[in-house]
Amino acid sequence: MGFAVSDELLGTVVPIVVYWIYSGMYMCLGSFENYRLHSKSDEEEKNLVSKLTVVKGVLFQQLLQAAVAILLFTVTGGHAGASSQQPSSFIVLASQFVTAMLVMDTWQYFLHRYFHENKFLYRHLHSRHHRLVVPYAFGALYNHPLEGLLLDTVGGALSFMLSGMSPRTSIYFFSFATIKTVDDHCGLMLPGNPLHIFFRNNSAYHDVHHQLYGSKYNFSQPFFVMWDRILGTYMPYSLEKRAEGGFEARPTKEFKED
Repeated sequence: MGFAVSDELLGTVVPIVVYWIYSGMYMCLGSFENYRLHSKSDEEEKNLVSKLTVVKGVLFQQLLQAAVAILLFTVTGGHAGASSQQPSSFIVLASQFVTAMLVMDTWQYFLHRYFHENKFLYRHLHSRHHRLVVPYAFGALYNHPLEGLLLDTVGGALSFMLSGMSPRTSIYFFSFATIKTVDDHCGLMLPGNPLHIFFRNNSAYHDVHHQLYGSKYNFSQPFFVMWDRILGTYMPYSLEKRAEGGFEARPTKEFKED
């Protein structure tokens, strides 16, 4: 039992550590102007919140979510709907990962979209995240604490339980989900990025959503774009080079005039 509890704790703490290490790496690469989706000056001028406020907000949210997750594990014994045994089959592990990804994507798409469509929830909760008009890596989880609990904590719990993964497997899954979320907000399109090769949902795709013309589109996060395509909220775009360096994710003409 002690070993399982240790895995459950690691499944909560390790993704937090991964968040700051991975986002820190991207901040070190932020001077690569030729790969940025927005210039450094745009990042400073267009965003409506200071980086210090973002750091404080993310840290508070992570501490709150960690406390809630640990409380849930304590109350449920840590294995509600999940397996306490670590599967040895790669096929089983892969199926659990894919199931968890689909569950998380489904939960986050519909809740994220509802946060936009409900004016009260957008004004009082989700608008905080969109103060970052120009996203950057360590601002990926800058949300209202209540939104963070509903979107990430509940979504993560559902992914964990419905996939049947073990606490050990969840360490890797939630760390991967964290890396993917940070990558989607990094503001860079680096050549050879494997996440951009394997996932259409990437930093350019999500950057479109953060712009005014894309606020009603590209709700899918963090893995696939299937729900946007199925439900008509997919905004196609092209990646164009900016004259001053870097890239711009430009929506197709018919969408930009919408």
